[in-house]
Amino acid sequence: MSNIFDIFKKIESESAQKAQAPITHLVVGLGNPGDKYFYTRHNAGFLAMDYISQKCGAAVNRSKFKALVGEGTIAGKRVLLMKPQTFMNLSGEAVKEAMSFYKIPIENVIVLSDDVNLDVGRMRVRKSGSDGGQKGLRSIIRETASENFPRIRFGVGKKPHPDYDMADWVLGTFSESDKKAIFDCFVTAYEGLEKLLLGDIDGAMQICNSKK
Repeated sequence: MSNIFDIFKKIESESAQKAQAPITHLVVGLGNPGDKYFYTRHNAGFLAMDYISQKCGAAVNRSKFKALVGEGTIAGKRVLLMKPQTFMNLSGEAVKEAMSFYKIPIENVIVLSDDVNLDVGRMRVRKSGSDGGQKGLRSIIRETASENFPRIRFGVGKKPHPDYDMADWVLGTFSESDKKAIFDCFVTAYEGLEKLLLGDIDGAMQICNSKK
């Protein structure tokens, strides 16, 4: 029968090994730094990252790669969680630096972003594709020269009418009811993220794309 101290030593050793495992994936929440942008539509990715970091117990508070970062384990994968601090249209600079440092392939970069083409409370997972007008995604595509990265998009609603300025819309704040709707999405998004980290894009789509 094992000595209790041997058991504790084994647990500590296993925990240390997990902590020392290499970073294999990058999870990026898109948004704008600064308190005045906190609850704006464009910050849906930042808000999702805040939920994900708390869920996996990894504080995203270390300054590196022109971003705030934290390390964690999700679905058995060692991930770098990132909130670029470059403002939205230069987000790709932070992503490119982290990819280069950890030698992470573009397929292992997962991006969380807002989407004005989806109603609040709806989500979409895509394996790859164009930026769809989202400037953070556009910057990542430009800096990495690739569209081949999965993303989870959170609906923030369409402009109230065609003449409404898009910048004013995405930098506007969520109503209280919209906050609740989008926060509900984050629980589902975490489950979808686990699937994406395991390479199960179809499973992630099934979970997230059916969210209503």
